[in-house]
Amino acid sequence: MKKCVFFDRDGIVNEPPGPGYVECWEDFRLLTGFTDALRVVTMAGYAAIVITNQRGVALGRMTLETVEDMHRRLKGLLEQAYGLSVLDILCCPHERGSCSCRKPQPGMLLTAARRHAIDLESSWMVGDQERDVEAGARAGCRTILVSPDAVHTAADHHVRDMRELTALLQQVLREP
Repeated sequence: MKKCVFFDRDGIVNEPPGPGYVECWEDFRLLTGFTDALRVVTMAGYAAIVITNQRGVALGRMTLETVEDMHRRLKGLLEQAYGLSVLDILCCPHERGSCSCRKPQPGMLLTAARRHAIDLESSWMVGDQERDVEAGARAGCRTILVSPDAVHTAADHHVRDMRELTALLQQVLREP
């Protein structure tokens, strides 16, 4: 079974949209530190999967096809510009409270585990919100919260930014 690092999308992979949503590829801004973190994950022999709530689809702000196109383009950018890849990108397009996949529910992680033979207990969830931490913990993963604020968190680790995340991943992914 594979070990995996699950990454939340908005705020970890790309710049958070602020109020609102990243509605098209032209608004998608890859976070500088994400590729460094992804490289560490890859070199440690872990798979990488992006999981993302995209409520904007349920609200009619964008279509699921638009979100899937952004994800295809993201995969292409990572491969062509950085020589990196993610195993999969899973998206919850539903309204709050209407499904089992929307974080903090663990549905996307459980689906990924079945689809790709992932050992969740040997895997990590990285996010910038407590709902990401909760989803990871519910799935049985260890968790990392990336937030500049000194917050009380249920996460196994808390780092302030992507630079600290990369350093932490270098350490924890080598541990047995």
